[in-house]
Amino acid sequence: MAGIYIHIPFCKQACTYCNFHFSTSLNRKDDMLHAIIRELEMQKDYLTGANIETIYFGGGTPSLLSADELNRIFDFIFKHYQVNELKECTLEANPDDLDTSYLKSLRTTPIDRFSIGVQSFRENDLRYMNRAHNAQQADYAIKAAQDAGFSNLSIDLIYGTPGLTDADWKNNLSMVSSLQILHFSAYALTVEEGTALHHSIQKKKTSPVDPEQAAGQFEILIEQAATMGYDHYEISNLALPGHHAIHNTNYWKGLPYLGIGPSAHSFDGDDRRWNIANNALYLKSILQENIIPYEEEKLTPIQHLNEYIMTSLRTMWGTDLAKVEAEWDSTLAKQIIQASYPSQEKKWLIETDKKLLLTNAGKLFADKIASELFLENKALT
Repeated sequence: MAGIYIHIPFCKQACTYCNFHFSTSLNRKDDMLHAIIRELEMQKDYLTGANIETIYFGGGTPSLLSADELNRIFDFIFKHYQVNELKECTLEANPDDLDTSYLKSLRTTPIDRFSIGVQSFRENDLRYMNRAHNAQQADYAIKAAQDAGFSNLSIDLIYGTPGLTDADWKNNLSMVSSLQILHFSAYALTVEEGTALHHSIQKKKTSPVDPEQAAGQFEILIEQAATMGYDHYEISNLALPGHHAIHNTNYWKGLPYLGIGPSAHSFDGDDRRWNIANNALYLKSILQENIIPYEEEKLTPIQHLNEYIMTSLRTMWGTDLAKVEAEWDSTLAKQIIQASYPSQEKKWLIETDKKLLLTNAGKLFADKIASELFLENKALT
């Protein structure tokens, strides 16, 4: 099984916190569609004929594409890839794009799931982030999508925003349940270098982010999501039972995927590659030079294992030491167990049924814990 990710690098406006690759100019959108389809043709052997289980349109803002434009891409995929076992087809969408006319047109496409960039149901947060929609549009988009027959919805929420009180955050979480949303992702607001938010904070024009506020609201997330019946199946992802995101879960399981478009990443099970994050250079390379502009990293067995530790530890299934023994080496599993003892003593990590699992307290330190479990390349010599 494998997945296809397609990056649509356009947005109506720039959110202050975003460091993903996008352009606010849509002048070359049609050229980009041609290039994406051309890259799909050039990459059709990358997954060596694997069945495509998921297709995911990310960005940027994929909901800027019309149903006809999406179907041009789908037509090519269905003609040249093995999609007879397709289980999930997701479109990231902004609330202000999801009106009844657009939703009706999307019924003519294979899209069966939306990931809606709500971020907050609170106006002050949306203005702080420079979002293109308002709280009323967020509520409307969700209900309109459900009325149009799209029940498989996910929304994004952000916590730790200056001015977001704990009561406000609890209200945002309550909206997830009251709107009968099957899946949601929750992220702490982070300040990435080079973003408008970073610049504004540096110039003291904007309130800085408070890590203690974010940590406290993450703890609220854990408690309230459990009360509402959501599985906290990955640190930033929660779902009602039976509604985990298949595409992203396959990332964490280490399954192969093909990334199409500028800045998109691909993984064939052994090596990783990523396309250039520049629209003009991507278009020139694909359309004029017939070359995919990518860089590549060949993973060593230990690098592959460390990636498995990093991704698996973030999930409710944890790091499977039996898998490490079977796919790498039993001595490596023992080294990982030994490295885990300090975190186990702090009650951040538990070992059960040959699996290492983060506790709720440990989820606050997931990256630190994973890095302490990483092995060096010489571990296999």
